[in-house]
Amino acid sequence: MDVIFEDDAILVVNKPAGQYVHPSPGHETGTLTDAFTRRCPAARAVGSVERPGVVHRLDADTSGVMVLAKTQDAYLALRRQFERHDTVEKTYLAVLHGAPRPAQGTITSPVGRARLRAVSHWTVLGRKNGLALVEFRIETGRMHQIRIHARELGAPIVGDPLYGAREKDARLRVRPARTLLHAVALAFRHPVTGRRVEFAAPPPADIVYAV
Repeated sequence: MDVIFEDDAILVVNKPAGQYVHPSPGHETGTLTDAFTRRCPAARAVGSVERPGVVHRLDADTSGVMVLAKTQDAYLALRRQFERHDTVEKTYLAVLHGAPRPAQGTITSPVGRARLRAVSHWTVLGRKNGLALVEFRIETGRMHQIRIHARELGAPIVGDPLYGAREKDARLRVRPARTLLHAVALAFRHPVTGRRVEFAAPPPADIVYAV
C-alpha cells in the first residue's frame, strides 16, 4: 500500500490504477481492502463485511487519494460527511479528447439510473495535440460522475471504455492502458478532531506526460 497518512482512526492511501477497492466477481483477491485488513486486522469489523473500512470508492481504473476508516466511530463520522458532501472536497485530474468550452465552468446534469443531480466544476489546465488536461472538483459523488460529465461536455476521458471515444484512442501515438483519471486531492474533517485535513497524491506518469 502506498500510505499517505495514518493514525488511530484513518488510513489515507494513493490507490494505483488497476486495483479494485473491494472484492467483486472475478476480482476476489488483490483488492485494496485485502491489503487494508492485512495491515489493520481490527478493521475487518468496521463498516460492512464486504467492504471493511470503505467510506467512498474509486473505479478500478482510477488512481489517487482514498481514505479508509480504522474504527466504527470514524467510519460512521466519515460516511455522514461523504453523504452530505458539504465538508468533503474532491479534486481530480483527467486527460480528455478535446477541451470543454469555456475553459472553466460547472455542469449539473443528473447521472445514473436514478438520474440524481450531480455537480462538477471544471478548469482546463493545458492543451496539446488535441488532448487537454482538466481539473474537476466535484460536489457530489455519483457513480461515474466525471466520466459521464466529460462525455456530455463533448470531451470524453482518454481510455474510458464506457463513455469514451475508442476511435480517437486508437489514433493516439501511445494507446492508453486505462481511463486517464486521477484523484489528486481529498479534503474532509478528521472524524476525531473535527479539524479540516487535506491529502494529495501526485499524478502518475500516464497523466503527467499525456498532455
